[in-house]
Amino acid sequence: MSKELIKEKLNKFGSEKEPFLFVLSYDLSKFYIQKLSLLPSSIKFELNKKENPNNLIKSNQTKIEKFPMFFCEYKKRFDLLQEEIKNGNTYLCNLTVKSKIKTSITLDEIYEKVEAKFKLRFKNQEDNFVCFSPERFVEIKDNKIFTYPMKGTIDASIPNAQAIILNDKKELAEHTMVVDLLRNDLGIIASNVKVDKFRYIEEINAGDKKLLQVSSSISADLQKNWNEKLGSILTSLLPAGSITGTPKKKTVEILEKLEDYNRDFYTGIFGVFDGENLDSSVMIRFIEEDNFGNKFYKSGGGITCDSNILNEYQELIDKIYLPF
Repeated sequence: MSKELIKEKLNKFGSEKEPFLFVLSYDLSKFYIQKLSLLPSSIKFELNKKENPNNLIKSNQTKIEKFPMFFCEYKKRFDLLQEEIKNGNTYLCNLTVKSKIKTSITLDEIYEKVEAKFKLRFKNQEDNFVCFSPERFVEIKDNKIFTYPMKGTIDASIPNAQAIILNDKKELAEHTMVVDLLRNDLGIIASNVKVDKFRYIEEINAGDKKLLQVSSSISADLQKNWNEKLGSILTSLLPAGSITGTPKKKTVEILEKLEDYNRDFYTGIFGVFDGENLDSSVMIRFIEEDNFGNKFYKSGGGITCDSNILNEYQELIDKIYLPF
């Protein structure tokens, strides 16, 4: 029912060319869609922001304590997932976990001081979170739709890091599967799908370190009245392929069994339609706070048959950071 309501409201605002913000949860069970002119002060966002190297705070103010899932518990899930892969039920699965963290910085302070391309501060009666994502979901302009899947991360300080990750067979296979999945997804709602750039490197500020992230660029053509079908376009593409896996439907079912928590808005999307164009982001790099003041960071990574469990466990920990 939520999916139909989302589709109806997005189509309505798009048809009216009404500028609005949309925030959609991973499974579309929750959503927030509001005109920009009516946004409350508790909801803030920035899209496609360039990092400002002068907007930094001292490292001793940015300490974050991490309490990730114990390795033995992660191993249980990893091993079960490997069985699913061996049985041919999935080839790539983005396994995520929910980790408790401690930091003296409030979610409002994190939003104000964090350096990220896409930022969202969201608070209402039910949800309280901040997201500082490096990953765009889709961009629509001039009747074309673009998506930029990110898959593959390495510590930039490692000697020859760029060559290592680009030549890694496991990383190549994982990235190729995601690109193929998103090509197929765009083919459902658009025509002339093209991979414009395959596997390029972007540098991401991860607090006390720099990460190299591998991305690709895919485009397709939309009909001129695409704004009237915004709801149909976005719901057809969700959940995002980069944070689920392939084949998508079966992989989502496997994730429901393996993950012991509700992703909620984490790995959903948020974005803005300005009346003419649309930009949006996948909600990764995500911290939520419960009613008791406890903070939780949700993170994960893509698993294939070639995945090394120690590397994957370390990756989900490395992705718990504040990019100051």
